[in-house]
Amino acid sequence: MADVFHRSLFLSGPTGRLEALLWTSPVVDPDFVALVCHPHPLYGGTMHNKVVYQAAKALHQRGAPVLRFNFRGVGQSEGEHDRGVGEQDDVRAALDYLAEEFPNKPIVLAGFSFGSWVGLRVGCEDGRVSRLIGLGLPVNNVDASCLRRCAKPKLFIQGGEDQFGSRENLEALFATLPEPKRLVFVEGADHFFAGHLDEIGPAIDAWLDSHPPES
Repeated sequence: MADVFHRSLFLSGPTGRLEALLWTSPVVDPDFVALVCHPHPLYGGTMHNKVVYQAAKALHQRGAPVLRFNFRGVGQSEGEHDRGVGEQDDVRAALDYLAEEFPNKPIVLAGFSFGSWVGLRVGCEDGRVSRLIGLGLPVNNVDASCLRRCAKPKLFIQGGEDQFGSRENLEALFATLPEPKRLVFVEGADHFFAGHLDEIGPAIDAWLDSHPPES
């Protein structure tokens, strides 16, 4: 992994401070910056989740500064869990930080599970976000129909045996989404990509090679 400079910080969130971690690198003028959102807070999800880490690492290895943060009520983040409603404002606060720290840089927004459902809803609407990555989108349990209005480049990486986002349900949703889009199934993997974490990075890399973020 490229040289990593870890910076622990607190973002100014809508219900108080949000605990965050920024990875930067020696690249002076990165092509893009990235935000990665974590899985469900009520089931142990934090910014240190293994899938979140793998996605962040893949993005950082391309020279991008990468921000992770804990949603409200997680770790040292203030506030209380809000069932994915207020958490959208947490994502916007993180985007505000990136836009201020790295002005005029396109933002790639990635999320895992709950983080993909919440993050992609915000990223579809926010003009600062140019690319979207959804890992383990829990389509069995959430309404992701808002993605049908999203014409931004979208990558979905899903375990072939995902118990919260079945192949059938994700393929049905994917068929209704506008281009550009790509769907990658990691065969044999469950929702948490157990035993297949090393397949996340190559899937992200291949997609970014074909859809490089542009200012």
